[in-house]
Amino acid sequence: MDKFTTLSAIAAPLDLMNIDTDMIIPKQFLKTIKRTGLGIHAFDELRYNEDGSEKPDFILNQEPYNAAQILITKDNFGCGSSREHAPWALLDFGLRCIIAPSYADIFYNNCFKNGILPIQTSAENVEQLMDAVKMNKSAQVNVDLENQTVKAGNISFEFEIDSFRKHCLLNGLDDIGLTLEKSKELTAFEENYKAAHPWV
Repeated sequence: MDKFTTLSAIAAPLDLMNIDTDMIIPKQFLKTIKRTGLGIHAFDELRYNEDGSEKPDFILNQEPYNAAQILITKDNFGCGSSREHAPWALLDFGLRCIIAPSYADIFYNNCFKNGILPIQTSAENVEQLMDAVKMNKSAQVNVDLENQTVKAGNISFEFEIDSFRKHCLLNGLDDIGLTLEKSKELTAFEENYKAAHPWV
């Protein structure tokens, strides 16, 4: 998993509430167990017409938002089913950070396991940030995980994050990475166990 330390990037304002995981990645694309290749289908029904052409009025089809690495959105993002394909699709699209007032719990947890920083902040902060990136589409939003700050022009606010999750993101540690941090202890245990139980 890639580390997340700081990010300075275009932010796309997705001005919708209750975006569920089926909107993020529809069920027909859940057949794969690979984490790559899903970005093209992220927000599929919002992005594409029935003939496969892009809908020009959808925010992530518009320049420069189609290259956004940060998504600003509304309450209850990631609600619905618990599919881990949702953060896979967002990450493969290029999004590394989401800023919203609230998230569905399972989606929120899955983001951290896949290297996405989901920032939870007040609705007022979200509205101000959305207005700023709508007025200046090329504005850079700066996210600093170490100092837990978001800045864009004259907008600046701090955010809270669990210290363990922060450690994992800063060091690029998913569940496997956390286990491998204990590789020396695991090897020592295995060697001692074999010596004490040679018949096993």
